[in-house]
Amino acid sequence: MYIDPNTGGILFQALAGLLAVISGGLLFFSRQIRQGIARLRRRFRKDE
Repeated sequence: MYIDPNTGGILFQALAGLLAVISGGLLFFSRQIRQGIARLRRRFRKDE
């Protein structure tokens, strides 16, 4: 089976785009994520 030498470049571009989308989503929803984690921590502290 022959694999084109440029396949690595295509894979790198796809992974770089995926990483950009994930990091952008984390930045966009960072406040909601922090608030959700804080709620969970408070809930677990009250149970103890």
